[in-house]
Amino acid sequence: MAVVVVAASGHGDAIGIALLDNVAATAPTVTKGWVDAGFKQAVVERGARLGIDVEIVQRDPGARGFTPAPKRRVVEQAFGALLLHRRLARDYERRPAGSVAVIHWSMSDVMLRCITRTAPPTWRDASQASGSGR
Repeated sequence: MAVVVVAASGHGDAIGIALLDNVAATAPTVTKGWVDAGFKQAVVERGARLGIDVEIVQRDPGARGFTPAPKRRVVEQAFGALLLHRRLARDYERRPAGSVAVIHWSMSDVMLRCITRTAPPTWRDASQASGSGR
């Protein structure tokens, strides 16, 4: 729907607000968003002004030890798709627009696989296809 690529030194709230603006402009039917606890109330307020209910996902305060945060699975699936397309392992794009294009390409592949109900290739597929079997 929307991608914002910035330097690692970018401030989270400014990035969140830019992303919300981008989502509101390109996908006006979006009404819900989740952010982690690192975001401040400014992102929630900007979402409210745009008609997007932004919820800060908090870890259960009574949880002890490792407890996955709610909605974390969705984030990990997105990271997994980018890693499958080697965008987190190798990133050779020189400009942010190149990174945006590759992220759109990767997520388009994920959506196409959902629509066609086909499984993504795994690391095992390459060795079996080459006939090495090892």
